[in-house]
Amino acid sequence: MSNSKYVIGIDYGTDSVRSILVDTANGKEIADSVFYYPRWKQGKYCSPADNQFRQHPLDYIEGLEYTIKELVEKSNPDVVNNITAISVDTTGSTPVAVNEQGVPLSMTSGFEENPNAMFVLWKDHTSVKEAEEINDKAKSWGGIDYTMYEGGVYSSEWFWAKILHVLRKDEKVRKAAYSWVEHCDWIPALLTGTGNIQKIKRSRCAAGHKAMWHEKWNGLPSEEFLSSVDPLLSGLREKLYTDTYTVDEQAGKITVEWAEKLGLPKDVIIGVGAFDAHLGAVGGEVKPYYMCKIVGTSTCDILAAPKESVGDNLIEGICGQVDGSVLPGLIGLEAGQSAFGDVYAWFKELLLWPVEYFLQKDDKLDNKIKSALVKNITDELIPKLSEEAKKVPVEESGVLALDWLNGRRTPDANQNLKGAITGLSLGSDAPRVFRALVEATAFGSKAIVERFIQQGVRIDGIIALGGVAKKSDFVMQVLADVLNKPLLVATSEQACALGSAMAASVAGGIYSTFDQAKEKMGNGFEKEYSPDPANAEKYQKIYNKYIMLGKFVENELIK
Repeated sequence: MSNSKYVIGIDYGTDSVRSILVDTANGKEIADSVFYYPRWKQGKYCSPADNQFRQHPLDYIEGLEYTIKELVEKSNPDVVNNITAISVDTTGSTPVAVNEQGVPLSMTSGFEENPNAMFVLWKDHTSVKEAEEINDKAKSWGGIDYTMYEGGVYSSEWFWAKILHVLRKDEKVRKAAYSWVEHCDWIPALLTGTGNIQKIKRSRCAAGHKAMWHEKWNGLPSEEFLSSVDPLLSGLREKLYTDTYTVDEQAGKITVEWAEKLGLPKDVIIGVGAFDAHLGAVGGEVKPYYMCKIVGTSTCDILAAPKESVGDNLIEGICGQVDGSVLPGLIGLEAGQSAFGDVYAWFKELLLWPVEYFLQKDDKLDNKIKSALVKNITDELIPKLSEEAKKVPVEESGVLALDWLNGRRTPDANQNLKGAITGLSLGSDAPRVFRALVEATAFGSKAIVERFIQQGVRIDGIIALGGVAKKSDFVMQVLADVLNKPLLVATSEQACALGSAMAASVAGGIYSTFDQAKEKMGNGFEKEYSPDPANAEKYQKIYNKYIMLGKFVENELIK
């Protein structure tokens, strides 16, 4: 009989859910499992042209069952019997309309195929107008500016804007919805059988960063403010919550039904949930004054700073500053870019269009050869572009790009903004344009770092995690050079899930602090990139031009 204790970390991403089973004594991953959302993969309930991205709760439930059962199947009974706790991270803000029992409307009769009854995914930008109205009202209504701890700018990616958009658009949902729940709160409620919406333990992370919750005004924005934004929000506040909870706290115990269904012990503790980036920072072993940058299709930048260093400082233009949103006792600060890897993916698709189009029309090749050619070119394109772009010297007079292809998250959220490329000549080939796009994403990162520094929060270095950080030496070196700061790449392939596992170890009482959990369960760092002083100096001059180009596009072209 083993005395080891094990935990499960569940990471709900945009395309899939990944679960890992971890030994709390050493952080060793015993088993892992991934489930890709079938309805999402089919493009159901989404309209990219309208920036509408919705997900069905059955994708989440099926993923939960599949991955946990596979973990159990892969592990010996002694390990399974010693699983102590589970914690969950999700994307966010990803809210859903629910009935009084906390059941998503899309799981009730009459709403099964209604996109407005689904979870509104983090990257859904259908509520740009509603976000603008919230910002205008917060500045003009004569009372508290409830956006002050949200960076002073409310985003269309966040809780209230999304709710208001759905309430305006869909009368049927409006009449049936009793309340709304974030994805990271709903999964723990599901596992613990919390059938009363008022008893769901709400995440401090989600509430503070996306719903304008703050202790200063005793919770959520006032009824008077919300009603002044739109009467459709009247009465909703009292059906939501006042208290919030950090990830070291318990949401409850797993129900007997779920324990039997998943093959788990009946005394498993379920921790309070949080957003993926924040628990990813925990899994990446975030430390004070180091920015943890989760680099994938977009980025989320997380900083955990001692309270005394932030003080009463209000950091403008970020995604919020929240006590305990990352680690208890520290102020969690969030920023990020709406597109990072997606910028490179856009360029790849642009270059691949003629390949796919003309090959499909070519009758001289059979389908098997066509598919093999397309796959080979697709797989090799970005690596080859990176190889060639690396040879292009850093030039102040070269191609310059803006990374706002999916709007700008921070600093100063504005989802109406568009990308741009300038400085093109007849000699601007694909590697040079690609290098400019990589530099643009790095400049977008620098704008965030500069904002924190300007507002009095120091940044000593960068911890990078995620797909791009793991795969591209070229991108990471450019990022280190542009930021002129050391950059560490976390070893863990699944930092978000590992962070959830660490949270589970604390919520489950195995460790009393996150410092203990990180020391025992952390995987360390696999690479360090040091900035090249000569390139850093050149990039500072190019960055200044990036700022000038951005101001021109924002003020003169996008109005």
